[in-house]
Amino acid sequence: MADDTNPEAPATDADAGSATATVDAPAQDGPIKLKQSVELRDVGPCKKHVKVTVDRELIDERLDEKFTEIVRSDQPQVRGFRPGKAPRKLIEKQYHESVSEEVKTQVLMASLEQLADEQVIAPLSPPDLDPGAIKLPAEGPFVYEFEIEVRPEFDLPEYKGLKLRRPTHAFTDADVDAEQKRLLESYGQLVPKEPAEVAVNDYLTADVAISYRGKEINTLKEVRVKVEKQLALSDGVCPDFGAKVAGAKPGDVREVEITLGDDLATEGLRGQKVQATFAIKDVKTIRQPELTRDLLEEAFGVSTPEGFREFVKTVLERRLEYTQRQVARQQVLETIGAAATWELPQDMLRRQARKTISRKVMEMKNSGMSDEQIKGRRRLLEQDALKTTAAALKEHFVLQKVAEVEKIEIEEEDLDREIERMADRTGESPRRVRARLEKEDLIEALATDLLEQKALDLILAGATYEDYEWSATEAGGDEVSTVTADAMPEAQAQAADAADKAAGDSATS
Repeated sequence: MADDTNPEAPATDADAGSATATVDAPAQDGPIKLKQSVELRDVGPCKKHVKVTVDRELIDERLDEKFTEIVRSDQPQVRGFRPGKAPRKLIEKQYHESVSEEVKTQVLMASLEQLADEQVIAPLSPPDLDPGAIKLPAEGPFVYEFEIEVRPEFDLPEYKGLKLRRPTHAFTDADVDAEQKRLLESYGQLVPKEPAEVAVNDYLTADVAISYRGKEINTLKEVRVKVEKQLALSDGVCPDFGAKVAGAKPGDVREVEITLGDDLATEGLRGQKVQATFAIKDVKTIRQPELTRDLLEEAFGVSTPEGFREFVKTVLERRLEYTQRQVARQQVLETIGAAATWELPQDMLRRQARKTISRKVMEMKNSGMSDEQIKGRRRLLEQDALKTTAAALKEHFVLQKVAEVEKIEIEEEDLDREIERMADRTGESPRRVRARLEKEDLIEALATDLLEQKALDLILAGATYEDYEWSATEAGGDEVSTVTADAMPEAQAQAADAADKAAGDSATS
């Protein structure tokens, strides 16, 4: 029942309660086909209850065979009797428990293997099955049951010949200048700004007071923040931060609203809004570094300012290509994903959240985004992890089904080529890239991503396009600055939640 292209791609080994062996019979060279019946029923979103009933005949044959082997063995079996002389009934009594356990394990493994071959079950995780808790009955059929998460069942609508809108843009010198400035930021010097008026890409220092329903719950002193469109704290996001603080000067006070994340430990406060007051104390900007040969070679692998501009153009083109694919992917999934109306279990989403975010980060790295840009976007993904994961899994299921219909597969050569491309982009050796992916447990995620890319490429190759201009807002509107601090620390969150519940109880009494 293993599914190599699902998000978790679980290995179903014996410890997980799946089948990798068969029951051997002395009279046959191949595996014996069990007489078994299987009952499947839905017990929740993407979850099935499986009941398997194995006919008694083979079990009795296997027990008889094992006891016969012991009786005929030339090793002592029962104290006081020479080898081969102990009564069979005595041997059966003495070895009943161990033989039953051995036969049970063999039959269970063979049954699960046969179940995988005969039933259309696409598991998302190992079955909820404890082999040690299953007992072989003294008589009658062998029955075992378990629950398993499975891929949702749905019909694909027509996905060939779609009409899609595609963003395009001819990059200007101004675009290159802006991106060059951004790439050089981490090598520049932070200096006072004159006049000291906040604008995007500046750095402000402020004391921050955070309140919830009129009560102050947290203060952050001397916080330095890069001004981007959005601001992400550890547990919340301000989506219009740049607009709210633009034009502020030292001594000014600006108030913004922060939406707490859906993964907040205190359930009652998930998605709630808190107010943050920024008392501006200082405004700085980045003084760009001199484009020396040493800097250009060490940081960007080029030796001249002209070569650096060509490098920047390549980064911009790669980012546009990434955006085109993301926009197309969204349209494709909106169209053929209309059938994706199923619900996904919350425990599945929580398990998948880390892998989903890791895959998104890998995609962003491949598009040429800087570590700072990725950090901000990652914080946004983490703030809404369950929603992000649900959308990503639905995309996965739809594209995987397209891959199955079109018989698309990923070979080891595909992985090697993609790792070589990643190495070219990062300036590392393919061996180092592969080692990093293996260490971060991302090889499987890369294979899954490649499969989805192939399925998406097939859909996009058959689509027709209407081009439109990629606006500056679309190009840079998702930049995010980050602060490593909680808007609402856990202790305050629990107190605020308790106060909310008390107020609610009072209002209803």
